Amino acid sequence: MDPISHTQKTGHSPVGARTAYIEPGSPWENGYCESFNAKLRDELLNGEIFYSLAEAKIVIETWRRHYNTKRPHSSLGYRPPAPEVISWPASPSGAASPATPAVAPRPVMH
Repeated sequence: MDPISHTQKTGHSPVGARTAYIEPGSPWENGYCESFNAKLRDELLNGEIFYSLAEAKIVIETWRRHYNTKRPHSSLGYRPPAPEVISWPASPSGAASPATPAVAPRPVMH
């Protein structure tokens, strides 16, 4: 037993608390994995029939990107965990000088 595990196990005993054993490789005993698996099943897998492995890979990857960049998460204040970043075009002269605006110029409508 490593020192951290030993400290945690012995540190809780004076108050009568015990640690729970979670079997390695048991995602159903991990609340975060269980929550994700339920969302994957409810939002994607229960509503799809995959006719090929290639189709499954494409559909699941599309759902994964949506889940990570657009879908709001209640634990994050209803924000996505990794929103997509907007890249502004680089200025023609390279780095902007203090007199140059830091944002891209407004597009011209013809």
